[in-house]
Amino acid sequence: MRPSPPARRWRHDGGGAMTARALLEALCRAHVGQGTPYALVDFPDHANVGDSAIWLGELAMLRGVTGRDPCYVSTWHDFDPDAFRRACPDGVLFLHGGGNLGDIWPHHQHFREHLLETVRDRPLVQLPQSIHFRDPAKAQRFATLAAGHPDFTLYVRDGRSLAFARARFACPSHLAPDSALALGPQVRDAPDCRLLMLLRSDDERRDHAGPPPPGATVADWLEDDAMPADTATDTTVAAREAQARARVGRGLRLLSRGEVIVTDRLHGHILTGLLGIPHVVLDNDYGKIAGYMANWPSPLALPATTMAQAVVLADRLSPIA
Repeated sequence: MRPSPPARRWRHDGGGAMTARALLEALCRAHVGQGTPYALVDFPDHANVGDSAIWLGELAMLRGVTGRDPCYVSTWHDFDPDAFRRACPDGVLFLHGGGNLGDIWPHHQHFREHLLETVRDRPLVQLPQSIHFRDPAKAQRFATLAAGHPDFTLYVRDGRSLAFARARFACPSHLAPDSALALGPQVRDAPDCRLLMLLRSDDERRDHAGPPPPGATVADWLEDDAMPADTATDTTVAAREAQARARVGRGLRLLSRGEVIVTDRLHGHILTGLLGIPHVVLDNDYGKIAGYMANWPSPLALPATTMAQAVVLADRLSPIA
C-alpha cells in the first residue's frame, strides 16, 4: 500500500495539529501493522549522538505500530543475509534514516545500494533521510538501483531532498520529519554554563566566518564514553538499544549544560528542542539544517548565517541577558 504524505501542519506537543510521533507512526502504518515482522538495519555503531537518537526514535515508532521488536538488526558491516532471512523470513526491511543518502558517507550508501541489488523479494523502506550527492554519476547509480527494485519506498526530511528524489528516482518518495522526534520531550539537567556551542568537527563542517566567542563552552559529540567490552560482540536488539541510549544520554547531558545553545548539528537542534532549551542554529556545509527547518520549524530555534550573528542572537535568548 502506498503511504500518503504526512500532514502539512504539525507540532511537537500535539496542540491542534499532528505531533511528529503521530506523523511518523502514520508512515509506519503504511508498511506494517500489529504483529507484523520486520527488520531494521544500518544500526549506527559509532559515537555520533544524532544517529543513535534517530535509531531510538525508529525503534519507538515501529514498536508502537507493531507491538514487537524487530526480528533482525544489523550495522552496515555485520549484515548477514542468511541470518536475516532465518530471523525474518518475511516482512519489511527498514533502512535506518539520517543524513547519509549520498556520497559524503560512502559506507552507509554502499550498504544501501547492496541491499537494493540483493534483497529483491520483499519491500525495502528507507526511513527519513537527507539527500546530498557531490558526484552526479553516483546519484545516477543510485537512481538506477532504486528504479530497478520492485518495491522500494523512500522518505526524506526536507523539501529540497524531496524535489531531488522526485526528479531523479523512479520510486515513491515522501516527506516526513526526522525519526528522533518520536522520542518526545526530554528532561534536562541543570545548566552549568551560559552559552554552549555544539559545533561540527567532521566532513560536514562549514566555515562560519569567525571563531566562537571567548567564554563559550565549545564541544562536539563524536567521542564515546567508555562502552562495556561486550557491546562489540552482542548484536541483540537489547544490546543495540542499550548502546544507543547510552550515546543519547551523553548528548542530552551535554546539551543540558547550556542555558542557551548554538549548534550546527541537526540533532543538536532537534534534541535541544526536545529538552525545551532556546537555541541558535547555524548550517552545515550543504544546507541540510536550513532545508530541514524550512519544513519542520521549531519555536525554540533562531537561524543564523555567521558566528557573529549567532552570538548576538544567543545573547538575546539568554535568560540573564
